[in-house]
Amino acid sequence: MINPAFVRPAVAVPSDEVDNRAAYLGFAFAYVFGHGAALLSKADIVIMPSWLPITLLATGILAGVTFAMTASLRAQRAASEVRRRAEKLVGIAWVTGFAALALAVTGLSAVFDMPELQTVLWPAGSAIVVGLIYIAEGAIRSNALHYNLGTSLALVAAAALFVPGAGFFGVLAVVGGGAYLLAAFLERSRLAFLAR
Repeated sequence: MINPAFVRPAVAVPSDEVDNRAAYLGFAFAYVFGHGAALLSKADIVIMPSWLPITLLATGILAGVTFAMTASLRAQRAASEVRRRAEKLVGIAWVTGFAALALAVTGLSAVFDMPELQTVLWPAGSAIVVGLIYIAEGAIRSNALHYNLGTSLALVAAAALFVPGAGFFGVLAVVGGGAYLLAAFLERSRLAFLAR
């Protein structure tokens, strides 16, 4: 028998509000396990196949993107036409941002003839692009939590570039992953407040 004192009531999410909890947890997995595995591998702490860190990272990102798109599309059904238009425009920013990042990373590593730069520029650049898009989404949705998460991701990823060697991945895993976990925890309270 379940003790009612330990059962948390479900949070009623307003129909036009995006519930980011599952997406945040997916991305937290990517950061903690993907970048964490890269840290352990590159610091020669744990011997693992070279494909494992990127597979863990990709798995978390795929889950996070799937959950984020599902939640956003569900919320758009009940949103106003103006809000739907804004969501579509910021949605296009994902394609634009990552296309620009691909050109920048490829160009820098080719011009300086340093293909190893991609190992650092892709993770840092991706977190910066994601952070900036979260800032835009947070502004459109009047979601300060999403906005603040984006701000912290962009700043942490840029600052991580100053950390040499494998420590770069440690910063992304601990601080970036921690930011996502904290946001997932705080999202429940944000939604409960909006449901009042």
